[in-house]
Amino acid sequence: MAIDDATGRVTILPQAEPRLTAGHRWVFDRDVASVSGAPQAGEVVEVVTPAARRLVGLGLYSPQSKIRVRVLAGADERIDDTFWSERLRAAVALRARTVSGATAYRLVNADGDRLPGLIVDRYGDTLVLQSLTAGMDRRQETLADLLLSLSGTRAVFLRNDAPVRTLEGLPLERRFLRGEGPTKVEIREGPGRFVVDLEHGQKTGWFCDQRENRLVAAAMARGKDVLDAFCHTGGFSVQAAVAGARSVAGLDASRAAIEQARAHAALNEVSGVCDFRTADATESLKRLGRSRKRFDLLIVDPPAFAKRRAARDVALEGYRYVNTLALPLVRSGGMLVSCSCSHHVEEADLCAAVEDAARRARRRVQVLERRGAGPDHPIVEAMPETRYLTCLLVTVV
Repeated sequence: MAIDDATGRVTILPQAEPRLTAGHRWVFDRDVASVSGAPQAGEVVEVVTPAARRLVGLGLYSPQSKIRVRVLAGADERIDDTFWSERLRAAVALRARTVSGATAYRLVNADGDRLPGLIVDRYGDTLVLQSLTAGMDRRQETLADLLLSLSGTRAVFLRNDAPVRTLEGLPLERRFLRGEGPTKVEIREGPGRFVVDLEHGQKTGWFCDQRENRLVAAAMARGKDVLDAFCHTGGFSVQAAVAGARSVAGLDASRAAIEQARAHAALNEVSGVCDFRTADATESLKRLGRSRKRFDLLIVDPPAFAKRRAARDVALEGYRYVNTLALPLVRSGGMLVSCSCSHHVEEADLCAAVEDAARRARRRVQVLERRGAGPDHPIVEAMPETRYLTCLLVTVV
């Protein structure tokens, strides 16, 4: 890959300087005062302050995106082969220290690993790679080779089908970039076993970010009646059954997801405990509310309600609503696990929504723990965008 010299300079507006110098790494189109030189998509540019022309750092240029530059390196760094190798080596070493008992986890978490626009998840001996920006897309061949060498894996599968790539003028594709093999891979997550569809599954095939939350919820399930609304392919449900739940009911609107959840129950020999049904989870919660059926542990993990900031208020009402339906179904002394994966709904927002839902449902709740993604999803404190997942453990009294 050799040395990536800067091909241009982006001067930021004064109002953007405090945010970027504090550690935020995105230069939005509204932050740009001027662009000099003729940088092309994916090339390295200098980012400088407006008055003193002080170098903030080096970034990857995306002329078609609202995120015009993603800062990649500090002012004192040089982007060359050693740079990429060291960044990836640090990411692999971090997972070696923080991940155990699982064969599926995030290996590279974009900005959290100072590699903006690059997502890599490991599933056994196969890596699934997403290049979300032009800068990473043009370097993915070299990055794939480095990753194979550093991780000891055998293949790299591209899941470059995320819609955000179209904002960068990039094509959508799914294919093996290095090596070959099955696109359905069995993984282990604590005591549970699951099959990940690398080609057609959600995200890169599996929700690695909820791994530790699934295990924490399962630890509360022994001898309990569990309801998993929005169960998808049964991650929370099956782990609860494996942990010794008395009964597990799972609901999801996707027939394909329910079929896979049943297959996961069979794989873990807990089919007799699990009852998975294709159903609208919200409507089912309403019907259950009119019945006398109650649960000791209820999990609410819906799809993202807000993918754009403009949808935040509507999303918050959605979280209030589903939690208002869920809370009356929890036996006194039972537990609610309430999750949000909406980027624009912060932890405090979900806490407030659950408290409001409790008032509406005439229940009293205590938030025992606020959780997020596991340590294989490091965040940048100066970038709220890197903390998108909230998982609340709530007792209902």
